[in-house]
Amino acid sequence: MNLLGNIFGEVCKTIFPITEETYFGNPKCSTSICVLSSISLLKKIANSELMNNISLVGRLFSENKGIDSIIRYVNSNPKIDTIIICGKEVWGHKSGSSLLALYKNGIDANGRIINSTSPDPYLSVTLQEVKKFQCRVRIINKIGIINFEKISKLVHTIKN
Repeated sequence: MNLLGNIFGEVCKTIFPITEETYFGNPKCSTSICVLSSISLLKKIANSELMNNISLVGRLFSENKGIDSIIRYVNSNPKIDTIIICGKEVWGHKSGSSLLALYKNGIDANGRIINSTSPDPYLSVTLQEVKKFQCRVRIINKIGIINFEKISKLVHTIKN
C-alpha cells in the first residue's frame, strides 16, 4: 500500500470506525456468504434460519487486507468449498471484483491481483496460498443482489 493510502486508511478508521463483522453458522456446512458492503443484508442473514445452512457470513470492504483474510480463513478451514459473493460492490475499492479477478487470474510476482481494477490490489499472502484457495473453492458471483430471499433460495440449491 502506498504512504498516502495508509494515512487515509488510518484517518478513515478514526472518523468512521467499522467493526469486523463475521457471523458463524453451522460448522458442518460448506457454503459461506460474502455480502460486500451490504450491512443490512449481513444482519438479516445473521439473524435468520439461513445460518443453519451456511458456515459463515461476512462482509468485505477492502481489496487487500480483506481478501488476505478470506484466503487465510478458507485455506485453514477445509470444510468450506463454496463462497457466494453478493450485495452491493464497495464504491472505490471494488473488493468483490478483485476477489473474482484473484480467483480467475491469481497474483503476480509483486502480490498484485492480476487484472484487478481496484486502486490497491496488493496482497500479503503467498502465491502458494492463492493457488490453494483457487483449487479449493468455487465462487458464485451474485454481486449486486441484495434480496434476502434470492440468496436464501440459492443457498438451498447448493448441496452442503
